[in-house]
Amino acid sequence: MELNIKMIEKLIDIAIIEDIGSGDITTDNLISSEILGKAKIVAKEDFIVAGLDVASMVLEKFDKNIQKEICFKDGDEVKSTDVLMSLQGSVSSLLKAERIVLNFLQRLSGIATKTREYTLELKGLKTRLLDTRKTIPGFRVLEKYAVRVGGGYNHRMGLYDGVLIKDNHIAMAGGIKKAVASIRKKISHLIKIEVEVSNFDELKEAIESKVDVIMLDNMNLSEIKKAVKFIDKRALIEVSGDIRKENLKPIAMAGVDIISSGAITHQATAVDISMRLNF
Repeated sequence: MELNIKMIEKLIDIAIIEDIGSGDITTDNLISSEILGKAKIVAKEDFIVAGLDVASMVLEKFDKNIQKEICFKDGDEVKSTDVLMSLQGSVSSLLKAERIVLNFLQRLSGIATKTREYTLELKGLKTRLLDTRKTIPGFRVLEKYAVRVGGGYNHRMGLYDGVLIKDNHIAMAGGIKKAVASIRKKISHLIKIEVEVSNFDELKEAIESKVDVIMLDNMNLSEIKKAVKFIDKRALIEVSGDIRKENLKPIAMAGVDIISSGAITHQATAVDISMRLNF
């Protein structure tokens, strides 16, 4: 899975400025940069690991001479006490990089783990689990990467790479038909049009407008089943709103193509990882 290296490097640079600033006054005044040691990055609970390459990039930013042995690959299931990375080099550099390395690993692994929990509920079904744009500002490229590591798929990266006509657009345009007709005149024929609907009047209007994808927003299971039957494969069906681990399978079994969940990013909990130094 490819990462946008330039964007990741910018994030790392920001993290270093934020954490180190003009220098680590504790480490710089206690430990000579010439002192060498070893360190291990260790899992303190079971999870799906993500961000190992990013952690390696952080270490290289601090000290290109740090020797690294990466013991797993992103997407692997790790157990408590597993060693994720073995490191050797300047103790000073290792200490300065520690928190930034762990912050990236803990956050991304948390998202990958939550995504895997959700995707397991859909195992054997055709329905795809997608993320949303509910991400930490600036971290979207990494958080969406972690979703893919966990087995999910990405929705739009931003407003620039897909048409999604939502409730406020519809209200300002004067209805779904007007909104779709207007945008269809202005975009390439290669771009799909998705429309969000929250009731059956809107659903009928979306079908009459021959949109490519219909998002059923905050509908209950009974309404979703009725909508799937009405759409009858005339558009791809996405369900969003109040998506929980417990209702994923029933929604998928209703016959929808896509379930999008903001929870897999904005409700993911960072996992517990530590770095242990050996002198």
